[in-house]
Amino acid sequence: MLRIFISLLALAVAVSPASAMVRIKDIASLQGVRDNQLVGYGLVIGLKGTGDSLRNSPFTEQSLQSMLDSLGVNVRDARLRTQNVAAVVVTAEMPSFIGVGSKIDVTVSSLGDSSSLAGGTLIATPLLGADGNIYAVGQGPVAVSGFSESGDAESVTQGIPTVGRVPNGALVERDLPAKFSQIPKLVLELTNPDFRTAIRITDAINRFTKERYGIIVAKERDYRSVDLTPPKTMSLTRFVAEIEAIRVTPDQVAKVVIDERTGTVVIGKDVQISTVAITHGNLTVRISEAPEVSQPSPFSGGETVVVPRTYVDAQESGGQLAVVGGTDLPTLVRGLNRIGLRPTGIIAILQAIKTAGALQAELVVQ
Repeated sequence: MLRIFISLLALAVAVSPASAMVRIKDIASLQGVRDNQLVGYGLVIGLKGTGDSLRNSPFTEQSLQSMLDSLGVNVRDARLRTQNVAAVVVTAEMPSFIGVGSKIDVTVSSLGDSSSLAGGTLIATPLLGADGNIYAVGQGPVAVSGFSESGDAESVTQGIPTVGRVPNGALVERDLPAKFSQIPKLVLELTNPDFRTAIRITDAINRFTKERYGIIVAKERDYRSVDLTPPKTMSLTRFVAEIEAIRVTPDQVAKVVIDERTGTVVIGKDVQISTVAITHGNLTVRISEAPEVSQPSPFSGGETVVVPRTYVDAQESGGQLAVVGGTDLPTLVRGLNRIGLRPTGIIAILQAIKTAGALQAELVVQ
């Protein structure tokens, strides 16, 4: 398994450098152009006896009474016992520059002790932004992928039946304050900040605009941001579309990521290991119980008893001493591949190499 993984790493390195070039839109975004989070509180009705128990969820009963009051039904003095209603929190993300009348998806999550939202319908729920204003209203049938069924002696649950989605379930009622044409200054922000990547983006944009428009429009601000000055004779939308299509090769910090739970090891292409000698052996200890019966002689007056017998066997397989070191990823992969270990072994070796100071990269253990 490890050899297959390392072979894939070597194959990835063997690909031509041109394939490592990516679009600017994939590694950077415009400052101020982002999604906005919305949240609201509402009710899901029409459940098949899987709603909140009103005794344990008093807020559900209060919400139900308030909703019926707004519809002209007075139930303040009545004791409600319905089990087809559930209180939910509704969340959504409102894209930048979206207009009134557009529709967005919403996520519905149970707030009380409802066992399932399957088959329910979300009734009109105002969705508020961080400023407290209502930007959308959500309503519609809830789609739940999980399910929960139970009987007298057994129950089956798959997925999370208390969380669902309403596709296109929220109608935008208010425009966001910011407009794309009103952005005071165009600034590209890198997803993974890096000084060299910022310089490469700046140079690539300037080469493109120098050839196309005869001017230089980009200037690096720091390792995270690049300032843009668009041509006055061109619309911002068209200018940004052309800039985002430019391809560059991003730089990255040398890093090794280890997930000990799954045995996953990811090694960056710039990782280097100073030359070291490595050996790795496995110690296996087996303990087995084989109790025996002690039978006394006839007419001796003794008792038949069970005598414990424990067998302990320890074996240690010899490790192969190998020299590992390399200035590039293919050399490093070949050195690790000579040892022939499982992922758990390679994780232990990488941690030991880092402790010895020979791993010239950041080691991230998850």
